[in-house]
Amino acid sequence: MSSSDFTPNSDEASRNNLEASSSNLLDNEKIIFDDKDGVMKRAAAKKLIERYFYQLTDGCGNPHCDNQYCASSGVMKPLSPDEAAAQAIHLFSRDVRLCERHPNKIARKQGALLNEKTNGGSNDVCFSTASIPANDIVISQGNMAGCKNDMKYNSAPVPTFLTEQSLYDIIDLCEANDSYSPLIRTLGEIFSSIENLSKSFAQDLSSPTESCSDFGSTEDVKGLKKEQVRSLEGEKDKDEDCCAESSRNNITPVDIPAVRRAFTALFKLKSSIFENALVNALVTLAGNLQMELPTRKEMDNQDDIVNVLVIVFEIPALGSGDFLETALPAICRAAQRLTVEVQAKLARTWSGAARTSIKNILENLQQLITLRVIMTPFQRDFFVQDENVITSATKLMKILYYANMLAGVLESPELRCPNILDTIEGSQSKPKSLPPSDPLADELGVHVLDCRIPYLPYSEFYNELLSDTVEMDRDFANYKSDSGKFSFMNYPFILTPATKTLGLYFDNRIRMYSERRISFMQAFTGMPSQPFLKLKVRRDHIIDDALVELEMISMDNPKDLKKQLVVEFEGEQGIDEGGVSKEFFQLVIEEIFNPDYAMFAVQAESQTVWFNPTSFESDAQFTLIGIVLGLAIYNNVILAVNFPMVLYRKVMGRQGSFEDLQDWNPVLYNSLKQMLEYNQPDFDEVFMQTFRISYQDVFGSTIDYDLKENGFEIHVTQENKYEFVDLYADFLLNKSVEKQFHAFYKGFQMVVDESPLELLFRPEEIELLICGSKNFDFDELENSTEYDGGYTNDSQIIKDFWSVVHSLSLEDKRRLLQFATGSDRVPIGGLSKLKMVIAKNGPDSDRLPTAHTCFNVLLLPEYSSKEKLKDRLVKAIHYSKGFGML
Repeated sequence: MSSSDFTPNSDEASRNNLEASSSNLLDNEKIIFDDKDGVMKRAAAKKLIERYFYQLTDGCGNPHCDNQYCASSGVMKPLSPDEAAAQAIHLFSRDVRLCERHPNKIARKQGALLNEKTNGGSNDVCFSTASIPANDIVISQGNMAGCKNDMKYNSAPVPTFLTEQSLYDIIDLCEANDSYSPLIRTLGEIFSSIENLSKSFAQDLSSPTESCSDFGSTEDVKGLKKEQVRSLEGEKDKDEDCCAESSRNNITPVDIPAVRRAFTALFKLKSSIFENALVNALVTLAGNLQMELPTRKEMDNQDDIVNVLVIVFEIPALGSGDFLETALPAICRAAQRLTVEVQAKLARTWSGAARTSIKNILENLQQLITLRVIMTPFQRDFFVQDENVITSATKLMKILYYANMLAGVLESPELRCPNILDTIEGSQSKPKSLPPSDPLADELGVHVLDCRIPYLPYSEFYNELLSDTVEMDRDFANYKSDSGKFSFMNYPFILTPATKTLGLYFDNRIRMYSERRISFMQAFTGMPSQPFLKLKVRRDHIIDDALVELEMISMDNPKDLKKQLVVEFEGEQGIDEGGVSKEFFQLVIEEIFNPDYAMFAVQAESQTVWFNPTSFESDAQFTLIGIVLGLAIYNNVILAVNFPMVLYRKVMGRQGSFEDLQDWNPVLYNSLKQMLEYNQPDFDEVFMQTFRISYQDVFGSTIDYDLKENGFEIHVTQENKYEFVDLYADFLLNKSVEKQFHAFYKGFQMVVDESPLELLFRPEEIELLICGSKNFDFDELENSTEYDGGYTNDSQIIKDFWSVVHSLSLEDKRRLLQFATGSDRVPIGGLSKLKMVIAKNGPDSDRLPTAHTCFNVLLLPEYSSKEKLKDRLVKAIHYSKGFGML
């Protein structure tokens, strides 16, 4: 930035002398920088000389300054501009201390500067429009003849853009004159105009000290030899290239720290002074955006829209008062017209320089959505999906959702492998039905699976009140229709896992009914008809029977797997309305993970199960295990499995990587991480590791494996340790179990390939869907339980029942869940989602309690005492097994 951006017009000659002198100094003194000192910029030294100049002429603004070379210290004699320019160069060459700049003395830039000057000791301040650009505001430093006090506000020009310093000066002016008209007018003009606001608080991209380079502070050049400055000339072009590259990468020219400081100063005033003006300006701005955005769809450069939204969402009060009720809804409605390209630019900006605002912006949007959910009277013909403010805020939150991922820890997209079935040799299955592509994700080149750790936890995006209000049957209908109606299933990040499970449930049920209808139609044509997926098994041979039947079905007609599952235990009278299936899955899982089968191995460190790479079982066995897991999801059954998170990432289409070892084998992970963090020269002697690793098979025999060809001859060094770790993790999590996992995945996809599973759920939510919650809160169960047959929550037997239940051990509580519901797992969303019913089953007797597990109904006789109740209940939950007629 040239000195002309800083000094009054009356000092033009001095400015030119200062610039010429500083340039001559840098040219004549053969100053060179070593590469090890960093990439230094020629303009940075010139900037430093300018700072000396303003310190000598204007001072730092600190009334207690003790620097003898600062005008604010009071010990310096006044210098003419020419004298100050010469002295500045002299001070630079001597490396004299520079003062820290006072907040109200920040370097003037963008041509918008305000200098207060009293007239004969008065506080009269007049705006001068002579010899300045139309978009600058300058307070005359001299006595302006003809400037009258009664005209100084009404005739003052309003800037066409704001800078941090100009806002400070307007505030100071208003406070000094106890009139805030200039501030109100300025806010109204700037914040109502796309053009004016987009130019405000701009970074100086021509100055490397404020754009691409991190160099330019006192500490950056302090102590450098003058011989080194010569190399700054050669770096000038590089700096310009850096700025150009930043522009191509959509880096916003908004100076976000300056915006935040400016808003902090503004909101230190009483908000009543300017709030109405700012709110009205934002509403007008939103209207302008709504009118202008549709005409911009074919335009390439829309950075001004990004700048506007970045500045607006930095307003600290946007989530409260009239801002929340009026301005923010208007901005959200306008923002839903953004093109995908602008959305991507906005996401990149929020993920970069503005990432610390993500939490505040998210909270504002969540408050807006929550407020609208509470205040809107939804009716039969007006659903939450029809409320424009809620839907537009959700669409804007989607941009923030991707920004949150970009601001987090991302892994390479190369680890994505969505078409695993295409890589399975001899696979006869049809291509996997992929969820529809998200245009914003495609534009950003990112996927939710790429994000290892988001900037904010994903749970921050859940809106529980909205999730409880959404009628998922209506939302699912919108999702499946081609009407273009809004569906939250396309924005699943805002819904809790429990609500998303309902969306999956509707999809699965509709597919079941469709298969059943097709079967009935076939019956009319004389073809064999089977409306259900029926499995008849013997309790003592459950694995053999189940896997044989499922294998036959998967080979003959895989579509039958999409039918509703009905299980019958041979020799038992229970009719499967859901409860029999629950026990079937539990028994199958217990047998599958039995060490005798050796299909899975238990990781001792994490107590998780993983594919046994040396298993003797055929691929068909692992395929059938995948079918069982898919059927459990499809039939809404929770399983007692304990897979590491990497399995759920793999079934979603992401290969395992080094970070996945953390919960797969924490001991190994910590050892490898210690290797990566070790930077001492004796690395080879400490670790003595080659690219050959060893592992044990099911019989305990040691097997050697070379991660690279002739790996036993290649030592791990500082240079190749990252390669070793990546290859090691790839072998353990991918290559060693490739055959087993591919077979498992093939069976899994036979059932869920057409469901919106991957659209709705992230890997950690898939785990919740399959395994249920780990929160055994029986207070939730008590509060949600209903009563029938004459019992109420005030009945003594019911009070005794809950007193007994709360006193049970966790293991017995799990047995109670198993007894009453057919599963000892907590459903996603907690025990309140069980909706258990306790019904009266006659007067006092010696009969044990019984249950209809299909309907979560516990039949409880009215026992005469609490002790008898506990005795009968404990016996029932310990010794019950099988299904009989009641």
